[in-house]
Amino acid sequence: MKKKSHWLLLLPGLLLILLFLVLPILRIVVPTFFGDGGLTLKGYTDFLGDSFYQKIFLRTIRVALVTSLICVVLALPVAFYISRMKSSRKGIMIALATFPLLTNTVVRAFAWIAILGREGILNNLLMKLGLVEEPLKLLYTEGAIVVGSVYLFLPIMLTSLVGVMENISDETLEAAQSLGANRFVSFLKVVVPLSMPGVIVGSVLVFAGTASAYSTPLMLGGNKNMMMSTLIYQQAMLLDNWTRASVIATVMIVTSYLVVGALNTIADKLGEKSA
Repeated sequence: MKKKSHWLLLLPGLLLILLFLVLPILRIVVPTFFGDGGLTLKGYTDFLGDSFYQKIFLRTIRVALVTSLICVVLALPVAFYISRMKSSRKGIMIALATFPLLTNTVVRAFAWIAILGREGILNNLLMKLGLVEEPLKLLYTEGAIVVGSVYLFLPIMLTSLVGVMENISDETLEAAQSLGANRFVSFLKVVVPLSMPGVIVGSVLVFAGTASAYSTPLMLGGNKNMMMSTLIYQQAMLLDNWTRASVIATVMIVTSYLVVGALNTIADKLGEKSA
């Protein structure tokens, strides 16, 4: 009876996952493998064989990976600093760090347009300082997408790392320093390896979020730096090509799973080395 009651408790959650996650994904993926003559992979071969789509796919992966790497580098020292604070101050710092998440992504993108535009704050500052003679092209570039994505997802990486670093005891760091390691070396040799679970979780969230973001790459990258998310919208809503949009979505789903698997493999290898 106990086992049956356990399954009954899981049943509502399983039904929700089936109805709102599994079935919608299947509805997107399954039709891409069928054409007029039955089973076919023509949609995928056409997509992967087209140089235009290849550039967009590679740009999406590149931007997502660069954004994840920058978020890790920026969040590691800040998260460690916050994790060593007292509980009262720690709560305030986490609240301040996650405050941008309360702002709409469109509003944040408009803010970066005001900063990175030809007549924006950054260009005006550089020209007043005499560092440039004419405005730089900062907006509608891959760099602008990366900047906006880092600003968008850095709080997620930060909170993932703080939760892990809180479990690193001060005695562990004191032991490393007693063996001759200074604070910087102990941070690299002790804190960073022990924080890998948080790095992996944060990287997965940042990568998936960046690859699937729509408003930030649309507003900061423009049509010349299209990402997979904006391409899906174009194919489905503007060109009414839902089959091609489903193919692109399926490619992104498979890519995300492959990246998650690769990160988990890296985490397992690092865990074996540290053990």
